[in-house]
Amino acid sequence: MGFRFSRRVGSNNGFGFNLSGSGVSPSYRTKMGSVSSRGFSIRTGIPGLSFRSGWGGGRSKGNTGLIILLFLVGLYLAFNALVVIYNILRFLGYALGELYRFLARAYLHRQERKRAKQTEQGV
Repeated sequence: MGFRFSRRVGSNNGFGFNLSGSGVSPSYRTKMGSVSSRGFSIRTGIPGLSFRSGWGGGRSKGNTGLIILLFLVGLYLAFNALVVIYNILRFLGYALGELYRFLARAYLHRQERKRAKQTEQGV
């Protein structure tokens, strides 16, 4: 059994890079486990016990993981884009409602002033 070197450099949102003797690989961590270009792991909830597996054998081993990682990142970005679009549409609906209320109050105020002016003139 030899020595193994492994270091993770990452950010708070789960994305990061794994540094080891064989190179650098991107990864994404969640509460359920982690996914990287070389494989995945699933946490069981029992301290010290997890399931780890690679993406297969041969030269294309890293490509499949990278494709899945990019797919997951794409899903994450698409979800965030939908949330942003939803909130923009909610804001526009609110702004249009407030504009309608403002114009309705201005119209009613104008009509009231017109009636008061006519009453004042004795018409």
